[in-house]
Amino acid sequence: MSTAGIITQARMGSTRLPGKVLLTARGQTMLQYHVDRLRGSGLPIFIATTTQPADDAIAEHAAQLGIPCHRGSVNDVLARYHETAVRFGLDTIVRVTSDCPLLDGPLIRAAVDEYGAAANPQLYISNGLQRTYPRGLDFEVFSFALLAEAQRHARSASDREHVTPYLHQNRSGRVEIRQVVRQPDASRYRVTLDTAADFALLRVLLEQYQADALSTDQLIDLLDRHPELVALNADIEQQKYDFTT
Repeated sequence: MSTAGIITQARMGSTRLPGKVLLTARGQTMLQYHVDRLRGSGLPIFIATTTQPADDAIAEHAAQLGIPCHRGSVNDVLARYHETAVRFGLDTIVRVTSDCPLLDGPLIRAAVDEYGAAANPQLYISNGLQRTYPRGLDFEVFSFALLAEAQRHARSASDREHVTPYLHQNRSGRVEIRQVVRQPDASRYRVTLDTAADFALLRVLLEQYQADALSTDQLIDLLDRHPELVALNADIEQQKYDFTT
């Protein structure tokens, strides 16, 4: 039976909002909300941070949350993921990023179950390529075999930093790509944490609407009913790549 686990990347040195994952709302850090939501998947969770002294704070907070932590390269995030998967014996990997405090654990679990039923180590499943979910609910599911292949063959700095382009661009020519699609499309919404405006929205959602207790459908319904909330970060331009914490 395969060993599946969630690896989330986290660091203090975000360019647009340094220290963002340790910002707080309602007495909890964004990283704690992130971990608590992931626990809804029933899967083990691992934090992959860097060896930079600034990220001692991430490792310490991971220990407080009871989450195993691996520390690796700052820029070679692909190697950091590979090392984490090897260290903890994972052969099915869920990749998420820690700037997503409202990720949907049950949605991730459903994708992992679909992946397991397919019994295909060349399968890659994501809801972030054909975007129909709000930005900030992104996940990827793939095998250790595919991760190891990317680790061996990905050469560009961009591929190493962003972890999975080698997989989802199917550079080996053997990857089966499967999209998780939501109807109706809710990709117009943004509940990720990349800027001060994003944090302003998340703080309102968490402090006034207890968004951490909402399902994805309930969260989208809330945003549908409150365009004034959506306006808080509607003008933020997403950086070139997804999955880049």
